[in-house]
Amino acid sequence: MDIKAYIESGVIESYVLGIADAEEAAELQRLSLEYPAIAAAIKEREQWLREFSEATGRPAPDGVKDQLLQSLNKEFAVTPGSIHFINRRFKFIAAASLLALLVSAAGNVYLYKRYTKATDDFIALQKEQVQVLADNQAYQARLTAFDHDLKIMSEPGVIKVLLAGVTGKEGSLATVYWNTHSRDVYLMANNLPPVPSGKQYQLWALVDGKPIDAGIISDCASFLCHLKQVTGAQAFAITLEKTGGSATPTLDQMFVIGNVKS
Repeated sequence: MDIKAYIESGVIESYVLGIADAEEAAELQRLSLEYPAIAAAIKEREQWLREFSEATGRPAPDGVKDQLLQSLNKEFAVTPGSIHFINRRFKFIAAASLLALLVSAAGNVYLYKRYTKATDDFIALQKEQVQVLADNQAYQARLTAFDHDLKIMSEPGVIKVLLAGVTGKEGSLATVYWNTHSRDVYLMANNLPPVPSGKQYQLWALVDGKPIDAGIISDCASFLCHLKQVTGAQAFAITLEKTGGSATPTLDQMFVIGNVKS
């Protein structure tokens, strides 16, 4: 018996794919016990089919096999003298066709997965570019604000007043930039404790020995907070007041104070 020719005849493929008739299946099972090469070929085809099924994870649509067999059956005329040969040839072509269909499906699944991954990678890259652009715009805005603040601090007539922490609050620190020409007051909160709920920091200017409201310190758009205009200040101080500020400073809630140096 030509074992190689038998293995290449398509009978094993028909058997594995479930389209071999009872006679062919019985013959193949008998020969697999007698010839190790045939048994090995069966295991090889079955292993390939399992790996392919696991890789694609999607069975062929219902009726595909029957439709394929019906289509192939029309292509061959069966006569009494050639029915066995044509049946074997038909089985081989059917098996080969089904294998080709499965391989094609595997290729489509592979290409689809590659396409999906490429699409996901492209979308992720777009999101990354948008984020980089947003970060760059934020940095540019901060640089612009910082440049603006530097110009304010370096304008003619601006006096820098360092406000140091009072007793018990030595770690607190703030800086006032007071433009004596325009009378505008700017504050940099270098190191002030977080504000409790319902409270706000308030800046005071000491003018002729009396505390004058210089503005509520809230979230600032830049490093410097632009507060109220002040004339003739001898000192500045910051207290913690109720939200909205107070008409007079709460002295036991003073955090920092500093004298204006002439």
